Amino acid sequence: MRKNSKIYIAGHNGLVGSAIVRNLRKNGYSNLILRNFEALNLMNQAEVRIFFKEEKPEYVFLAAAKVGGIQANNDFPADFIFQNLQIQNNVIHNAYLNGAKKLLFLGSSCIYPRDCAQPIKEEYLLTGELEKTNEAYAIAKIAGIKMCQAYNKQYGTKFISVMPTNLYGQNDNFDLTSSHVLPALLRKFHEAKLVNAKEVVMWGTGSPMREFLYVDDLADACVHLMETYDGGDIVNIGTGEDVTIKNLALLIKKIVGFEGKTTSDATKPDGTPRKLLDVSRLHSLGWKHKTALEDGIKITYEWFLNNKK
Repeated sequence: MRKNSKIYIAGHNGLVGSAIVRNLRKNGYSNLILRNFEALNLMNQAEVRIFFKEEKPEYVFLAAAKVGGIQANNDFPADFIFQNLQIQNNVIHNAYLNGAKKLLFLGSSCIYPRDCAQPIKEEYLLTGELEKTNEAYAIAKIAGIKMCQAYNKQYGTKFISVMPTNLYGQNDNFDLTSSHVLPALLRKFHEAKLVNAKEVVMWGTGSPMREFLYVDDLADACVHLMETYDGGDIVNIGTGEDVTIKNLALLIKKIVGFEGKTTSDATKPDGTPRKLLDVSRLHSLGWKHKTALEDGIKITYEWFLNNKK
C-alpha cells in the first residue's frame, strides 16, 4: 500500500475497525474511506454496489460484522448468520467487481472445531464439530473465508483471511447481555466496586482457558499482512499464551481495585474448554504481539472510565 492509496475500512467504528484506522493514520496513510451505517448499509446489496462503483477502493479491510458473546450468540443465531453472510457477500463480491488490489477478511478463532488439538493450527479448520453456542456465526465466517479463497482461485484476486483470537481494547462492547468475557468482567467489577458489593459472580466454572490479544496489536498485524502477505492460506493472529477465566477475573479484580469475593455460577455455560492459537505462521511472516495482558487491560480500563456513557 502507498501512503495515498484509497483504503476502505468496513466497520470503522467497531472494536477492530477503529483500531485499524488508528494504526493506518499513525503510519501516514491519508486516503481512508469511512462510512457509518447511516451512510452505507452493508447488508443492502444495491447500496454496496453503488458505493464500490463510485469510490473504487484499492484496498479493503473487512472488519464489519455482527459479533457478541455466548448469550447473544445463543439468543440470536438467525441474526448472526444472516447479517454476517449479507455483509461479507456484498463487500467481497463488489471488491472483486471493482478491481480492488487486495482485501483482508476478519475471521475468528471461535470458528475452529470445539474439541480440536491445542494449540490450534490453521489447517484444523473444518476438521470437527463446531461449538454449538456460536455455530451460526461460525458457519457465516467460514463461508467468508471460503469465498475469499474461491475468488482467488477463479478470478486471481488477492483476498486474504486472518483468524484473530479473543480481542479487547478501546471501543469494545461493555453491554452485559451481549459482550465478550473480558469487557463483561471489567464492567462487573467496576460496578461492584462503586456500590461496595460483597461479591462478583462470573459465568461458568472459571476453568476454560482463553487467549487475549489487545486490539491495537491486531490492527498492527492486519496492516503488516496487508502490506506483505499474498498467500491464500488463513493466518492465525494471537499471542500464543492463554489464561483461565478464573485467573483473568482475579487480574481484572486487581486492576479495578474491587475488594469483595469472586464466585462462580456453574449453571451458566463455559463454552469451548480451551482455545489457544498456534501463531508460528504469523511469527514466520515477521510479526509478534507487543502488549502484555495486564498492560492492555489497564489501558482498556482507563478508556472505559473516560467513555462510560
